[in-house]
Amino acid sequence: MEKEEWQQKGKGHRLRLRQKFADGGIERFSDEELIEFLLTLGTPRRDVKPQAREALKRFGSLSGVLSAPEEKLREIDGIGPKNALYLSLIHQVAGRYLRDKAVGKSFFGSSRTVFDYLFHSMRALKREVFKVLFLNRKNELITDQDVFQGSLTGSAVYPREIVTLALENKAAALVFVHNHPSGDPSPSPEDYSLTRELVWACQLLMVQVLDHVIIGRETYYSFADEGFIARFVKEWQQNKR
Repeated sequence: MEKEEWQQKGKGHRLRLRQKFADGGIERFSDEELIEFLLTLGTPRRDVKPQAREALKRFGSLSGVLSAPEEKLREIDGIGPKNALYLSLIHQVAGRYLRDKAVGKSFFGSSRTVFDYLFHSMRALKREVFKVLFLNRKNELITDQDVFQGSLTGSAVYPREIVTLALENKAAALVFVHNHPSGDPSPSPEDYSLTRELVWACQLLMVQVLDHVIIGRETYYSFADEGFIARFVKEWQQNKR
């Protein structure tokens, strides 16, 4: 195909993508079309459909592409530093948008709410990050805070410090969240032990622990959903007698 002919055809295709977005937003787009559309914004004069298709194949989904490390995106021929940075920026902006939207709003309804709120920012982290969500009596988010980075096997998350933070933030309830860089959210023995210690410490000050959510690559594990938060509270009450 002659270069001039290709440029005309490519320009028409891009215009159709833009019109499709203007007419109905992203609901009418497939994941591949959305990735292609985003890549066209950083590559104005080249066909990027092959790159979009390869990125989707390699990372599995739109969210997988957006959360992929920049160095991994650059491994795809035709996705240079500019596009990799742009896709990473979109991912991080989405995470901040969700956090800002949650502050001061009725927040905690389910473990899925927690996952949807944080998976953009946590699912692709290379190290474990332990985060605490501080909620008021209406279960509205006051703030969230990273309290530890690294392996939880080192017992570096201290219940006393978290209780102190809860008091400083005047929180009535807490949700604990951490990620598993392996992508498998199944809890380790250390995760169970730490959760029990945190629940018991918070019971002493009448601060409610609503959940501990472990975020994996595409899914999550909830201690509350599996009945362990209620079990740990019951154990504390029995030991208190």
